[in-house]
Amino acid sequence: MTFSGDFTYESRPGRVVFRPGAAVTATPGEAEHLGLSRLLVVCGSRGEEVARAVADALGDSCAGLHPEARMHVPVEDADRAVEAARAAGADGIVAVGGGSSIGLGKAIALRTGLPLIAVPSTYSGSEMTPVWGLTEGGAKRTGRDPKVQPRSVVYDPELTLSLPVPLTVTSGINALAHAVEALYAPDTSPLIALMAEEGVRAMTEALPRLAAEPADLEARGQALYAAWLCGACLGSTTMGLHHKLCHALGGTFGLPHAETHTVVLPYALAYNAPEIPGALTVLRRALGTDEPLHALWELTGRLGAPRSLAELGLQETDVAEAAVQVAEQPYANPRSVTADGVQALLQAAFEGRQP
Repeated sequence: MTFSGDFTYESRPGRVVFRPGAAVTATPGEAEHLGLSRLLVVCGSRGEEVARAVADALGDSCAGLHPEARMHVPVEDADRAVEAARAAGADGIVAVGGGSSIGLGKAIALRTGLPLIAVPSTYSGSEMTPVWGLTEGGAKRTGRDPKVQPRSVVYDPELTLSLPVPLTVTSGINALAHAVEALYAPDTSPLIALMAEEGVRAMTEALPRLAAEPADLEARGQALYAAWLCGACLGSTTMGLHHKLCHALGGTFGLPHAETHTVVLPYALAYNAPEIPGALTVLRRALGTDEPLHALWELTGRLGAPRSLAELGLQETDVAEAAVQVAEQPYANPRSVTADGVQALLQAAFEGRQP
């Protein structure tokens, strides 16, 4: 990407601890560093065992465990979690798990102003952003608020060892989507380009290693490092067509989060490609190929990830409705967004044909 001398970059306050075993060994210290002594631990049902270990490590500083996080953060779940935090007299939140758990932690922080510590177990990148999301009445709302940005992030590669290969792959490609879209955001900058290029390089190098050897702790660490960079890109830029599509498909049609990002990524990139030569130059370098679009699409197939929205349960009759919903929302995107254009994009993604 050519250097632009005209940009604004705002770094977010926050601490990161990165080491194997840190979930249990570092989280109590981070709570102490923030002056917190009554922490509510939130998680989803799948990550409850790890969350209990974190709760045990917190000892008397743990005010309770709330294992009710679900995908896309339904507003009724957020209501219950806020009540749980208030009933426990919590002075902080520890979110342990993937994007759903961190999303629920953010929903509590948004309503209560309580500080949040994130202990991610997937590559969602949500821990690096001030972005929150809530689903109500079949629609997903998102927003930005510095209150929801985790004050401390504890990265523990050992937590990701139990992540099944299919989820490892889709979670990693979900992270890639954050970096790719940040490259052509209206508020991108040379620093974002630097983080995005390194994040894409590190993740696309780590994922094939993990598909072949899921217990490779070094590759797990590299993927987590990549997710950190990709999430930081998303946290510092404005989301465009790719993320709006995925929010509509997830919030309205109930499609799984990481898998939807995985399918949509090459098609959204193809749609915007004529208007983003600088971003494509960075991706060519990061991926080591002259055909970044094809390389991303080929990578998902090679790693066994879903390639079509039909595989994820979308009905063909939903394509037109989703296109209208997305086209009606105003947001920044390098290429103008029309209902016909989005419908063609979604139809290709529905069928899974090469973008």
